[in-house]
Amino acid sequence: MKRALFIGAGTVVGAVAVLSYQPGTLFASPAAPTGTTSTASDSTGTSSSGTTDTTTAAPTEQTFTGDTVETGWGPVQVQVTVSGGSLTDVTAITVPQNDNRSAQISSYSIPMLEQQAMAAQSAQIDGVSGASYTSQGFAQSLQSALAQAGI
Repeated sequence: MKRALFIGAGTVVGAVAVLSYQPGTLFASPAAPTGTTSTASDSTGTSSSGTTDTTTAAPTEQTFTGDTVETGWGPVQVQVTVSGGSLTDVTAITVPQNDNRSAQISSYSIPMLEQQAMAAQSAQIDGVSGASYTSQGFAQSLQSALAQAGI
Protein backbone atom coordinates (compact mmCIF):
# COMPACT_ATOMS: atom_id res chain seq x y z
CA MET A 1 0.00 0.00 0.00
CA LYS A 2 2.84 2.41 0.85
CA ARG A 3 4.46 1.70 -2.50
CA ALA A 4 1.30 2.67 -4.35
CA LEU A 5 1.14 6.00 -2.50
CA PHE A 6 4.75 6.81 -3.44
CA ILE A 7 4.13 5.88 -7.07
CA GLY A 8 0.96 7.98 -7.20
CA ALA A 9 2.66 10.99 -5.60
CA GLY A 10 5.64 10.68 -7.95
CA THR A 11 3.33 10.54 -10.95
CA VAL A 12 1.51 13.71 -9.84
CA VAL A 13 4.80 15.56 -9.21
CA GLY A 14 6.17 14.48 -12.60
CA ALA A 15 2.98 15.50 -14.41
CA VAL A 16 3.02 18.94 -12.77
CA ALA A 17 6.68 19.43 -13.72
CA VAL A 18 6.05 18.50 -17.35
CA LEU A 19 2.94 20.66 -17.63
CA SER A 20 4.61 23.71 -16.07
CA TYR A 21 7.65 23.63 -18.41
CA GLN A 22 7.90 26.69 -20.66
CA PRO A 23 10.02 26.14 -23.80
CA GLY A 24 12.57 28.77 -24.70
CA THR A 25 13.43 29.72 -21.14
CA LEU A 26 16.11 27.11 -20.41
CA PHE A 27 18.99 28.69 -22.36
CA ALA A 28 17.71 32.21 -22.93
CA SER A 29 20.16 34.93 -22.00
CA PRO A 30 19.13 38.41 -20.97
CA ALA A 31 18.43 40.78 -23.82
CA ALA A 32 21.14 43.25 -24.69
CA PRO A 33 20.27 46.87 -24.09
CA THR A 34 19.35 48.79 -27.18
CA GLY A 35 21.36 51.81 -28.14
CA THR A 36 20.09 55.18 -29.21
CA THR A 37 21.01 57.17 -32.24
CA SER A 38 21.36 60.90 -32.54
CA THR A 39 21.78 63.37 -35.35
CA ALA A 40 24.04 66.37 -35.32
CA SER A 41 23.20 69.88 -36.40
CA ASP A 42 25.16 73.08 -36.52
CA SER A 43 25.00 75.76 -33.84
CA THR A 44 21.96 77.44 -35.42
CA GLY A 45 19.91 74.27 -35.06
CA THR A 46 19.77 73.65 -38.78
CA SER A 47 21.55 71.00 -40.69
CA SER A 48 24.13 72.09 -43.18
CA SER A 49 23.61 71.56 -46.86
CA GLY A 50 26.54 71.05 -49.10
CA THR A 51 27.99 68.71 -51.60
CA THR A 52 29.28 65.54 -50.00
CA ASP A 53 30.57 62.30 -51.39
CA THR A 54 27.91 59.69 -50.72
CA THR A 55 29.82 56.61 -51.80
CA THR A 56 29.93 53.99 -49.09
CA ALA A 57 32.01 50.88 -48.85
CA ALA A 58 30.35 47.52 -48.54
CA PRO A 59 30.31 46.25 -44.96
CA THR A 60 33.28 44.07 -44.20
CA GLU A 61 32.95 40.67 -42.63
CA GLN A 62 34.64 40.02 -39.33
CA THR A 63 35.09 36.72 -37.55
CA PHE A 64 34.97 36.31 -33.78
CA THR A 65 35.72 33.18 -31.77
CA GLY A 66 33.89 32.58 -28.51
CA ASP A 67 35.35 31.18 -25.33
CA THR A 68 35.79 27.43 -25.04
CA VAL A 69 33.10 26.16 -22.66
CA GLU A 70 33.76 22.90 -20.84
CA THR A 71 30.65 20.74 -20.57
CA GLY A 72 30.13 17.42 -18.85
CA TRP A 73 30.80 15.65 -22.16
CA GLY A 74 33.54 17.79 -23.68
CA PRO A 75 34.41 21.30 -24.82
CA VAL A 76 32.25 23.51 -27.06
CA GLN A 77 33.53 26.55 -28.96
CA VAL A 78 31.66 28.70 -31.47
CA GLN A 79 32.89 31.05 -34.18
CA VAL A 80 30.69 33.75 -35.72
CA THR A 81 31.02 35.88 -38.82
CA VAL A 82 29.45 39.32 -38.67
CA SER A 83 28.78 41.80 -41.46
CA GLY A 84 27.00 45.10 -41.01
CA GLY A 85 25.95 44.22 -37.46
CA SER A 86 24.25 40.96 -38.53
CA LEU A 87 25.30 37.36 -38.15
CA THR A 88 26.20 35.89 -41.51
CA ASP A 89 27.60 32.59 -40.26
CA VAL A 90 27.71 30.57 -37.05
CA THR A 91 30.03 27.57 -36.84
CA ALA A 92 30.86 25.27 -33.95
CA ILE A 93 34.61 24.73 -34.22
CA THR A 94 34.95 22.49 -31.16
CA VAL A 95 32.27 19.98 -30.13
CA PRO A 96 32.08 17.11 -27.63
CA GLN A 97 33.56 13.97 -29.21
CA ASN A 98 35.03 12.15 -26.21
CA ASP A 99 33.13 8.96 -27.07
CA ASN A 100 30.84 7.58 -29.77
CA ARG A 101 27.67 8.77 -28.01
CA SER A 102 28.97 12.33 -27.63
CA ALA A 103 29.99 12.39 -31.29
CA GLN A 104 26.55 11.12 -32.30
CA ILE A 105 24.75 13.74 -30.21
CA SER A 106 27.00 16.49 -31.58
CA SER A 107 26.42 15.38 -35.17
CA TYR A 108 22.67 15.93 -34.95
CA SER A 109 22.50 18.79 -32.43
CA ILE A 110 25.18 21.17 -33.71
CA PRO A 111 23.53 21.87 -37.11
CA MET A 112 20.24 22.60 -35.32
CA LEU A 113 21.95 24.92 -32.83
CA GLU A 114 23.70 26.77 -35.66
CA GLN A 115 20.36 27.23 -37.44
CA GLN A 116 18.70 28.47 -34.26
CA ALA A 117 21.48 31.02 -33.72
CA MET A 118 21.20 32.31 -37.29
CA ALA A 119 17.42 32.60 -37.02
CA ALA A 120 17.58 34.37 -33.64
CA GLN A 121 20.57 36.57 -34.60
CA SER A 122 21.51 36.25 -30.93
CA ALA A 123 22.40 33.71 -28.26
CA GLN A 124 18.76 33.38 -27.23
CA ILE A 125 18.29 29.87 -28.59
CA ASP A 126 15.99 27.08 -27.46
CA GLY A 127 18.59 24.31 -27.45
CA VAL A 128 18.15 20.73 -28.62
CA SER A 129 16.34 18.04 -26.67
CA GLY A 130 18.74 15.29 -25.66
CA ALA A 131 21.75 17.61 -25.96
CA SER A 132 21.31 19.81 -22.91
CA TYR A 133 24.97 20.19 -22.00
CA THR A 134 26.02 20.78 -25.60
CA SER A 135 23.19 23.31 -26.07
CA GLN A 136 24.14 25.21 -22.94
CA GLY A 137 27.85 25.25 -23.84
CA PHE A 138 27.00 26.36 -27.39
CA ALA A 139 24.87 29.25 -26.11
CA GLN A 140 27.58 30.39 -23.67
CA SER A 141 30.33 30.31 -26.30
CA LEU A 142 28.03 32.03 -28.81
CA GLN A 143 27.29 34.80 -26.28
CA SER A 144 31.02 35.26 -25.76
CA ALA A 145 31.64 35.62 -29.51
CA LEU A 146 28.72 38.04 -29.90
CA ALA A 147 30.01 40.15 -27.02
CA GLN A 148 33.37 40.44 -28.80
CA ALA A 149 31.52 41.50 -31.94
CA GLY A 150 29.56 44.10 -30.01
CA ILE A 151 26.20 42.52 -30.81
